[in-house]
Amino acid sequence: MAGLAKGLAVIEAFGRSRAQLTVSEAAQATGLTRATARRCLLTLTELGYLAHDGKHFRPTPRMARLSQSYARTDPLPRLAQPHLVSAREALGESVSLAVYDDGAAVFVARAETERVVSAGVRVGTRLAACGSATGRVLLAALPDAELDAYLADCRPQARTPKSLVDVEEIRRQVLAVREGGAAVTDEELELGMRSMATPVRDAEGEIRAALSVSAFTARISLQEMYDQFLPVLRDHAERIGRML
Repeated sequence: MAGLAKGLAVIEAFGRSRAQLTVSEAAQATGLTRATARRCLLTLTELGYLAHDGKHFRPTPRMARLSQSYARTDPLPRLAQPHLVSAREALGESVSLAVYDDGAAVFVARAETERVVSAGVRVGTRLAACGSATGRVLLAALPDAELDAYLADCRPQARTPKSLVDVEEIRRQVLAVREGGAAVTDEELELGMRSMATPVRDAEGEIRAALSVSAFTARISLQEMYDQFLPVLRDHAERIGRML
């Protein structure tokens, strides 16, 4: 089981910012020794989960199988998908659903437009909760003590010149979600892109997920997002929530 845990740590080391890893990089990312990281990488390669070019290891399509067990057994993505499609048709933009996991917003369902908005968000993508509209909606669901603990350890990374990195300002943004029921980011994740998210609440009123949409800044202003997008997001979030 210890070997399995080490292998999973190596798998989780891959991400948007680490599409490929050397043995040394895998060891540094996981805290494993180089020898252990190398054994894990070679085993995963032998099993078909990684490809190796002699220096770098990269995930193969087989890696997607590891996320399918969640997608196939958790009812939320399956229940939500028709509503994501409906929202996409109404808004003309890609719509996503995310849940909270260990300080990150994890995207579990998505309905994409033919127009490519951003290559950064796919099912399985993890975004730091503090740095995304989706994540701030999910953070708003945390009890105060958990939110305080999260923010105390939070080290925001600036992805653009507009990214919020002040923890107290991020706290204000999260608390504003509790009052207004929505969060927005304006070119914080990617220049030229705006995002909006709203909570999906279950029958008890608990936030179970966040429904979000992103659009080019040239296409829509923040005020227009509030006027045009937010009512649609809230309507579909409520429809999803009624099934939970």
